[in-house]
Amino acid sequence: MTDQRIYRIAGFSGLAAIALFFIEFPFYMLRGPFPQMNDAALWPAYTLRNATNMMSCVFLDLLILGLLLIFAAGLRHLIRRPDPSLEWLGTLFYAVTLVYITLTFIADGLQGATVVDALTPPADPEIIRGLWEASFLLYGSIALFLMGMFMAVAGWAAHLSPGLPRWSAWLSYICALSCFAFVPSMFVKHVNLMDFYNPAGWGVEAIANGFPLAVWMIALSIHMLCRRDQPGRSAA
Repeated sequence: MTDQRIYRIAGFSGLAAIALFFIEFPFYMLRGPFPQMNDAALWPAYTLRNATNMMSCVFLDLLILGLLLIFAAGLRHLIRRPDPSLEWLGTLFYAVTLVYITLTFIADGLQGATVVDALTPPADPEIIRGLWEASFLLYGSIALFLMGMFMAVAGWAAHLSPGLPRWSAWLSYICALSCFAFVPSMFVKHVNLMDFYNPAGWGVEAIANGFPLAVWMIALSIHMLCRRDQPGRSAA
């Protein structure tokens, strides 16, 4: 397989992942107001009412994360191909991305489990609330730390590898810092899904969790699609 084909597949995968993200995002807006965290009795009804919505988001996440995996493999190749000495940076980037994808799959599994419990009468309010709470940091501070880390590694690689443009380094750092800025939200003691900055706040779970990554992936995906290497050059 030629380098050009690898970059094209990875670039298309990155853009497709972000397109699916923008399809998925409105689903969260359609769920209606969240119950208060201390009112566990309302969580089964809320989950049951949004069961199809939530399972649709889990399904879309499977596709998005699968495409992200292809994108990350292509970017790893782009980092190491011009300079094999940067193999360790490419491997670090890919390893952190794999951990991020794995933990997001776990969080999606917890979300899906709340739906299964709500659809299996009698639903247990305490279990549903516990599963929701278990997913907050996985979608929030933990995900943002890993996201910021793999974007920062990509920025570092862009300073060293001729395979990545220098402007992508600064874009990576800016997006990484915007993720890291929300990691300390885990220490905010007032947990409210309708507030901006707290372990389960909409600023953490919705804005920071998706949009810095979207900007970064769109830019790098377009670069991969536009990149031109020598024809006939094959990947090692």
